[in-house]
Amino acid sequence: MITTRIEIPPHLKEYCVGKFNNHAIGAIRFPDNTDIYHLIWDLLERRPKNCPVDKGNLEIVLPHRACGKSPQTYNYLSIRSQAIIIKKIQVMMWAEFHEFVDANKHLHGLEYIQSVHYFTRKYDITSISEDAFIKNFYRWRELCRKKRGKRNQ
Repeated sequence: MITTRIEIPPHLKEYCVGKFNNHAIGAIRFPDNTDIYHLIWDLLERRPKNCPVDKGNLEIVLPHRACGKSPQTYNYLSIRSQAIIIKKIQVMMWAEFHEFVDANKHLHGLEYIQSVHYFTRKYDITSISEDAFIKNFYRWRELCRKKRGKRNQ
């Protein structure tokens, strides 16, 4: 098992630890049936000769496929690759959050703030406030709605 470290925002780290590691401390192993696993595998490259040791707040297990890139050789994620991975994790978290809140409201009748609280407790996200989550949901909901003009009187 070969690992590397990347630096990501704290709320995304908490989401990954809660979702993929069951709140356990240690390296995150993404399942091989997820898009993020294949994205990481595609982004791996040979480590440059003068590259410092990886530093970051999230340790991930590198994908190991039966054929293709060997993690012993291809074990480096560049700054650009890390930015792509961060964006993918962020999109994954917000998509799951929006779907979770929307489903709870329309299927179970829960208030938005209750759903936000359940989501943050489910993944133990403490580095970003519940208000930030609810504001993000309202912005997303407004973008999804059709723009209606004012009625004529």
